[in-house]
Amino acid sequence: MRIVITGGHGFVGSALADELIARGSFRGQPIDALVLADKFAPEVSRFDEVPFVRTVRGDLAEQLPALFAEPVDAVFHLASAVSAECERDFDLGINANLLTTRALLEAARAQQAAGGGQAMVLFSSSVAVYGPDPALPLPEVVSETTLPTPQSSYGSQKFACEQFFADYTRKGFVDGRVVRLMTVAIRPGKPNAAASSFVSGIIREPLAGIEAPCPVGRHVLLAILSPRRTVAGLLAVAEAERGDGPGQLNGRIPVNLPALTVSVGEMLDALRAIAGDAVADRVVEQPDPAIEAIVQSWPARVDGTRAGTLGLTADPDISAVIRQYLEDHADAVQPFA
Repeated sequence: MRIVITGGHGFVGSALADELIARGSFRGQPIDALVLADKFAPEVSRFDEVPFVRTVRGDLAEQLPALFAEPVDAVFHLASAVSAECERDFDLGINANLLTTRALLEAARAQQAAGGGQAMVLFSSSVAVYGPDPALPLPEVVSETTLPTPQSSYGSQKFACEQFFADYTRKGFVDGRVVRLMTVAIRPGKPNAAASSFVSGIIREPLAGIEAPCPVGRHVLLAILSPRRTVAGLLAVAEAERGDGPGQLNGRIPVNLPALTVSVGEMLDALRAIAGDAVADRVVEQPDPAIEAIVQSWPARVDGTRAGTLGLTADPDISAVIRQYLEDHADAVQPFA
């Protein structure tokens, strides 16, 4: 079993790699090789100590021949330019998200055509494919049957890629699967260029003793999912057998991962209750209408019925999400009373 993770040294990619290494198998077969492809991979990482893990550094489109030089059984395509940077730089988003994804699918198609086997290719899409259109208001709760009308370049690129995956799967070129991720929180590390970066930042930075800007109002609602449950969702969709029975994946439409709906105010109140006033007071109001407009175009309530058939559920509450971060990243947290 040879598995490739694009964006393999990113946060979600690394967490997925850790879980696959811990399991040692995928779809009931031992993992012989796990390849982490990442343009920004560090020169030295904890994965260097694992014999069957290899890192491929560089631009993904340029590295595809090397990645498919040996048969690939499964690909988790997580690499992506993120929301706010795609809005600022249209060409970056088109190249990194749309064209590179199509090139990846073509590489998998060429493998299948050459008799190298059909690869399972899972694509991490986003709840950003949804948005309110003047002719079609966004419903209170979205599901996989809700027509996506994205209101950002990032969302449009993700939705276009979803259609590629559906058609390449229909044609039998790949076994394509699409998972729509919620905002993953709480992420460790540093802020990135995603419009949703503040969602982790307003918890992570105060816990580290650093001030954190909050660009949106307390009233803003978010659909979030913890890192552990995000990884569990990716693997559940990837490993599900195709069919119409319980626990099986039917059709070619995406799976919306389950979501915890929470307001920014509720997040800050939970931080205050858990870590105290001194920590919570490190969050500073810094309104950014552009960020708020992007974030508020995303749905906050998601029907998790399809995910539920695969045994997936949302986090119980925001306090549980914060405590998970405290447990998993204690080294990044300053002591608090």
